[in-house]
Amino acid sequence: MLSAAILCFLACSVYFIHTFLRSDGLDDIRSQVSTGSSSASSKTSYVETPVNFVELKKINPDVYAWINIPGTSVDYPILRREDDNAYYLNHTLENKRSDYGSIYTENYNDKNFDDFNTVVYGHNMLNGSMFGSLRRYRNNRDYAKTNNVINVYLPGRILKYQIFATYITDDRHLLLNNDFKDRAVCEEYLKSVFAVKTANSFINTDLSVTKTGSCLFLLAWEMTTSGFWFREF
Repeated sequence: MLSAAILCFLACSVYFIHTFLRSDGLDDIRSQVSTGSSSASSKTSYVETPVNFVELKKINPDVYAWINIPGTSVDYPILRREDDNAYYLNHTLENKRSDYGSIYTENYNDKNFDDFNTVVYGHNMLNGSMFGSLRRYRNNRDYAKTNNVINVYLPGRILKYQIFATYITDDRHLLLNNDFKDRAVCEEYLKSVFAVKTANSFINTDLSVTKTGSCLFLLAWEMTTSGFWFREF
């Protein structure tokens, strides 16, 4: 199933991570938890993903999903700390304190990605790790058109997203400032996205996106913030 997505860059400075680190430290873990395949069973709705969540949860039970964006360095587990929304801002998958932090969500969202808007956080590292490689979308429309697929893996489920917009926005907390349970609010938000007309923006008007869909919004903390929208179709 392919879905539509928005990539937004927030022109604010929330956290300044100016350290140049050589590696995100996850190469060994990637090799350990990769199944090397992705297939669907014809007998059930269960889908085999290329991620071994059993092994990942042995490392950290807070892992519940994995995000991969072909053409970028984004290839990471997604975590959530139930009692501390900011914990993975500066803690790794192995619970070590680090400027990298982790890719994570807050408890304002469910873990099934069925909310109208699921917000995923990660640092915009200067060496391109975590969400740092998403900077390439900001000023390169051709790159955005070519590298426009996002994969999110859940145990037994694969979600695919297609980027349809990139633009600069502000640093307001998307979930606390919008009641996305109200479909009228969803509709107005989509209208505001399609109304964006700036030098660094890219809007793919060929895709039809409606208020009945869902959103994946990626926030890249540091110099910019990034997000993705998608809808089921």
